[in-house]
Amino acid sequence: MNRENPLIEFRNIVKSYGRGQNITHAINGASLKINEGEFVAIMGASGSGKSTSMNIIGCLDKPTSGEYLFKGIHVENLNLNQMAILRRNYIGFVFQGFNLLGRTSALENVELPLVYRKIPAKTREKLAFEALDKVGLSSVVKHTPAELSGGQQQRVAIARAIVTNPLVLLADEPTGNLDSIKSLEIMNLLKMLNEESKVTIVMVTHEEEMASFANRVIFFRDGSIEDKLRKGFK
Repeated sequence: MNRENPLIEFRNIVKSYGRGQNITHAINGASLKINEGEFVAIMGASGSGKSTSMNIIGCLDKPTSGEYLFKGIHVENLNLNQMAILRRNYIGFVFQGFNLLGRTSALENVELPLVYRKIPAKTREKLAFEALDKVGLSSVVKHTPAELSGGQQQRVAIARAIVTNPLVLLADEPTGNLDSIKSLEIMNLLKMLNEESKVTIVMVTHEEEMASFANRVIFFRDGSIEDKLRKGFK
């Protein structure tokens, strides 16, 4: 783990909306570093800036001011097309709502990012099957989302996120739509991917129990962050 050259770095990031007296600072001068191979949880109350920070990390939005470095690249200086290329090649996303295509199989859902990369069909199928096998779903590759449980659907979403072998997996409330048992299954899966596949994971959550799976928690309060190392985690 290279602490001198972090994978992700915020330098005095500000993200503002509105103008004049109506201006709102979603993030107000935040600085942070996330190293390759870490599992970091981001927590905070609604409106604290955690989701805005995730959008910036994922190259879905740009800061108003400050510097955002990804692998040493100044993302704030990139155009939209360059940001899309970075996002497509280095970042995987897992959302609370799964975001699966309802009429297609688990295998086809996982293949989708590879279609955008113009990977040949046979290679796509092989890689998608391997990703589903990694998350324990090799027996349901032909099932549609309607034929899967919520936990299985989230596993498909995780397989889709890791099929491109991303450097970073961004998980936005990945257990928000799951019961407690399925939530723990998903968190154990994320922990396994972090430890065995060395995927860097950045997860937004409001649940202390889910955050306990991470190595470190970054707390957002009113657009600012308080970074603490957490010990004794699972």
